[in-house]
Amino acid sequence: MALIPFLFTILILLFTTAGVVSAHCPLCAAGAGAGITLSRLLGIDDSITGIWVGAFLGAISFWTQKSLGQRKKVFFHPFVGFFLYILVFVSTLWSFYKFNVVVKHGDIFGIHKLTFGIILGGGVFYLVDKLNKYLLKPDGKVFFPYQRMVVSLGSMVILSIFVYILINYYI
Repeated sequence: MALIPFLFTILILLFTTAGVVSAHCPLCAAGAGAGITLSRLLGIDDSITGIWVGAFLGAISFWTQKSLGQRKKVFFHPFVGFFLYILVFVSTLWSFYKFNVVVKHGDIFGIHKLTFGIILGGGVFYLVDKLNKYLLKPDGKVFFPYQRMVVSLGSMVILSIFVYILINYYI
């Protein structure tokens, strides 16, 4: 019985102590992972799920680069960041194929739907992150609160709608 008050105290301490805020936080990444799992259970097309998996992997790679960069500044080099980004995607796709997560439900342009979505979502997420660095006021501040989040999520929603229309009306 003493375990429940202890866990409750730890939970309260976690929520009341301030931490460093990052653009791609672990809580957001975990929430995205849960949402991806739910979308597959609900029967959402694998290509649209793949877009969000790609964005999720992109967030994980940016977060990993930031964590590693706090220890060694070499990880902030753009080439290292791009290599880490590609490494996360290649290792994830390899494991998906190794453990049969990618199920052939059809393909788009000769690529499995999930793989197509992951590559497309990851590519757009990377480009949008680079674009976010230029969408700033001259003093380096954003134009409105949560601008980076709105632009990132908005681009994924627009891409999902585009792929949905592409799948249902043209392919």
